[in-house]
Amino acid sequence: MGLKDFEKELAATKSKESDRKRYSTRDDREGHGDEERRRHRHHHRSSRHDESDSRHKRRHHRERDDDEDRRERHSKRRRSRSPRPARPQEDDGQEDDDWVEKEAMTAPPTEDTLDEQLEAATDKNLKRDTWMEAPSALDVEYIQRQRPKSPPSQFVSAKDQLDRKIHRQDLDQLARDLEEDDEEVQDAPPVDDEPIHHEVSYTFGDQGSQWRMTKLNAVYRQAKESGRSEDEVAMERFGSLRDFDDAREEERELDRRQMYGKDYVGLEKPSGELYAERKQKAGLHRQSPERVANISVPQQANPSQGQVMDEAPAPATTVALDQTALNKLKAQLMKAKLRKAPNLAALEAEYEAAATASAANNKQSDVVVLSAVENRMLAGGRGNEVKHIENKRGRERGHVEENEDMSIEDMVRQERRTRGMAGGEGKAFAERIAKDAKFTDDLDYMDENASRLAKRVGKSEINLRNTAIGDFQKMQKVLDSCLLCHHEDTNTPPSAPIVSLATRVYMTLQTEPELAAGGAVIVPIQHHLNLLECDDDEWEEIRNFMKSLTRMYYERERGVIFYENAAHMHSRRGHAALFAVPVPLHLADNAPAFFKEAILSADEEWSQHKKLIDTLANSQRPGYGKQAFRKSLVKEMPYFHVWFTLDGGMGHVIEDERRWPKGDLFAREVIGGMLRKGPEIIKKQGRWIRQDPRVESFRKRWEKFDWTSVLMG
Repeated sequence: MGLKDFEKELAATKSKESDRKRYSTRDDREGHGDEERRRHRHHHRSSRHDESDSRHKRRHHRERDDDEDRRERHSKRRRSRSPRPARPQEDDGQEDDDWVEKEAMTAPPTEDTLDEQLEAATDKNLKRDTWMEAPSALDVEYIQRQRPKSPPSQFVSAKDQLDRKIHRQDLDQLARDLEEDDEEVQDAPPVDDEPIHHEVSYTFGDQGSQWRMTKLNAVYRQAKESGRSEDEVAMERFGSLRDFDDAREEERELDRRQMYGKDYVGLEKPSGELYAERKQKAGLHRQSPERVANISVPQQANPSQGQVMDEAPAPATTVALDQTALNKLKAQLMKAKLRKAPNLAALEAEYEAAATASAANNKQSDVVVLSAVENRMLAGGRGNEVKHIENKRGRERGHVEENEDMSIEDMVRQERRTRGMAGGEGKAFAERIAKDAKFTDDLDYMDENASRLAKRVGKSEINLRNTAIGDFQKMQKVLDSCLLCHHEDTNTPPSAPIVSLATRVYMTLQTEPELAAGGAVIVPIQHHLNLLECDDDEWEEIRNFMKSLTRMYYERERGVIFYENAAHMHSRRGHAALFAVPVPLHLADNAPAFFKEAILSADEEWSQHKKLIDTLANSQRPGYGKQAFRKSLVKEMPYFHVWFTLDGGMGHVIEDERRWPKGDLFAREVIGGMLRKGPEIIKKQGRWIRQDPRVESFRKRWEKFDWTSVLMG
């Protein structure tokens, strides 16, 4: 190869390289122009959408910079790893760099380049999306599980409760729970063998109550924080579980007082109920102090054959339990049946004995002896007043109905028998309405059915007898609880102290606190609902006591106000009594004005009776005199009456007992206002005490005016 040939080849090579450089520069210019056009379009778009296009521009620049950095790093690694042949240096260094970069981009990737890219991707710790890492549907196993049940609502129908069934697995679960309860009871701290009832020196709600509640709350808090049981912490702080249960009982009582208000009347001291439940849960069945102890009888020698021995009655070891204790014993018996306890027979025998004793204790006497004195409905035969119903049901049950063809004698007999009965015509009308299933409170209906509503409800002999027995038993309960009655069956005097005793009436003192010192109460010995039921002999003795008290108070320069409150006579619990309150003479003259104003404002504005019945003015009318009070009012209506003199004063018929003040509060408010007493004295109504220390001092003042001394002589 000659020199000429070499020069020709070198020239051809240079021409090829110049063409390649020219094409590469043109491509760069075209790419740069495209970039300028894109930037121009982005500029126009940003004028309309500033915020959106700015984000796009920043992302485009970041992508372009990332591409340039990636090409530059790739070109550097390419130059460093693959040697290039030496080429002549040219003046334009930028063109050389562009040629190298263009060559790197156009060159196909080698195996080394692919390995480097794979290593770079591994170094970046690329992570797939979540949907790409999820397992295939063929690899998933589906399991059916029961949907969790929502808690039952408190509004459950009666049918759901009645249709409830107990399955075998429920019984097994209940038995396991009972065994766990037994283990908890065994692990619990031992209960001391102490009596349930004990005396304490404090009362619920006193000054030390807050300290005891703080101590109890500390037990709860410490048990919750330490994870121990409350009984263990209580043994450390209280020293005994009985004191801990007393504190719990006080906490429950204070919560009830806060819930029900000041009128709630509950316990004042611990009753031992919670401690008794603890002992019963622990299985300590001991004989209570109230039970009669078994008396050990020494063994005697065997009696000779043929000798008759008197059988001694078995000692009473079963005490009648209340309903709550009986229910607890029954629950314990059911638990023993479920877990098949060995003492099941003993528990059954104990429950049967307790149930029998409770039933015998609550059983009332079936034999009641009544006469015509107790009930006028049983006096004599009713003759033609009623007639028997001749159908099958009427003959079986003895039903009767009123006879419309009664004679005059039968009507008079019926009037005498039913006059003055409890309820009167109002009760009879209510019974007729109760028998009428189609009754409508409408005047048209009453006019159309006047004949049927006018009939009396006929009662058979059995119904009359049962009604009489029920009234008699109710009256006996009232008499047994009355504090002013003399109980002849037990020969027990009244609870009120007797200052002076006549043949039909006695005098006692007022309860404390008194509105005025030296007050007295005149009481008939027999139980009456009001003083209008008293006969002439009783009224004669009442007037004698009124005269003597008036003289005694006048000697001390005082007047006297007598009053009777018969507002709540329908309950049959009140005992008729006449109260005497001494007041200064100038207040006694103004007393009518005080009572008149109080009576007019106390009851309803509109009434069927006169607001005020002036018995003092009626006493001046002929035929009234000292009996003005007894002739102006009736004993069947509740009333209030005040005497300003011996013959009369002012009366008021009470139509609505619910609007009238309870007890003796009305008179105490009026007289207390006259005497300017405080509400702590007016509103407090005490109870009588048989051994009252005021009796002796009052008897000394009363001895000079005691008219009953004539009866003793």
